[in-house]
Amino acid sequence: MTSDRVPSLELNDGRTIPQLGLGVYKVPESEVESVIRSALEVGYRHIDTATLYRNERGVGRAVRDAPVAREDLFVTTKVWNDDHGYDRTLRAFDESMARLGLDYVDLYLIHWPVPSRDLYVDTWRALERLRADGRARSIGVSNFSPQHLERVLAEGEVPPAVNQVELHPWLPQDEVRAFDQAHGIVTEAWSPLARGRVLGNPVLDRIAEKHGRTAAQVVLRWHVQQGTVVIPKSVTPARIRENFEVFDFELDADDMSAIARLSTGERTGRNPDLD
Repeated sequence: MTSDRVPSLELNDGRTIPQLGLGVYKVPESEVESVIRSALEVGYRHIDTATLYRNERGVGRAVRDAPVAREDLFVTTKVWNDDHGYDRTLRAFDESMARLGLDYVDLYLIHWPVPSRDLYVDTWRALERLRADGRARSIGVSNFSPQHLERVLAEGEVPPAVNQVELHPWLPQDEVRAFDQAHGIVTEAWSPLARGRVLGNPVLDRIAEKHGRTAAQVVLRWHVQQGTVVIPKSVTPARIRENFEVFDFELDADDMSAIARLSTGERTGRNPDLD
């Protein structure tokens, strides 16, 4: 299986993003290179890291040593909450780039809005500067609710290309996805399997048996069919491959309706409106 099996979605800045990527949250620096190598061998071309993950150096080495041209890889990193504000964000980006050892990133995100600090608009202006300089090809946000996005859209010059949020069958984020779609923003899912907690659900097991797939593949396929970018995380080569193999089957309307009924509003992470 090769990366040409992964669709790319158009961003509002004219670029594209692979719809499936590898998340490396909590992957130790000592392991992340081998994990990325396994993913590249399967066909992944999209890697999602962050300053918080403390593995940017390993990600950068894996990208630089990859048997794939840099322009064929899509690398995301993020600015952490402590570095909000215009000048601090620019410094934080420089530090991330030094750790990565890359000339540019494909996507740079504000990791959380942290409304209690009320600096995310100034932070966004720094991202706009980085985009204008070509050091961040695309820019976006993470964990932003519509109220946060409305301010960025009203006070910024460039709309976010991506909004990465916790999204899974328990938390389908219908309001956020509708807002994003109305404003040309691509929604990206972190914790797409609710950290594995949705697995073992009898509804998902039934759908998986129907298609001859695993429950995880069913959930990832649900994300894909909603037009969401999805970044499952695994360090196991077999699971990395399994997560990739979701483009050669399709859920029907009954499947999609059954999964929609699993919504409970339950989160595995914190609520960004409460920070």
